[in-house]
Amino acid sequence: MQWAMKPGLMKRLLNLWPPFFFSGIKVETIRDDFCYVRVRLKSRPWTKNINQSQFGGSMFSMTDPIYPLMIMGALGSDYHVWDKKADIDFIAPGRGALTAEFWLSDAVLADIKAATEDGDKHFPEFLVHIKDQSGDIVCEVNRTVYVRKKRSAR
Repeated sequence: MQWAMKPGLMKRLLNLWPPFFFSGIKVETIRDDFCYVRVRLKSRPWTKNINQSQFGGSMFSMTDPIYPLMIMGALGSDYHVWDKKADIDFIAPGRGALTAEFWLSDAVLADIKAATEDGDKHFPEFLVHIKDQSGDIVCEVNRTVYVRKKRSAR
């Protein structure tokens, strides 16, 4: 079954969502097939920590809902999808605007479908690199997503 939300509407809603809007987080791109998203963390005085680098909580937040929303958009409404767990590894101070790119390959989607076909839970893992304006990685976020086919779709 197709998911009702279109990428353009999702982008607008996420950009108005208070945890993103007030943290300086902006979704710049959502591809029509939901398999690519780019998010930017703006550099503002209120997004910095005491060391004048980007606040780590904002870096973590910019990755929070993205993969579950991408999977829901790509697979449709026949699946339960939630964030399960995540961890962050700070590599260097994040100075200036930061970006994160999220990718879903056809192989990952096929793996999710195969693993959940009989109603089993599946926990795909995704590594997200947050980069500064020079393209240097300032942190890595490992995200694990819960996916299960809905009972009505099995």
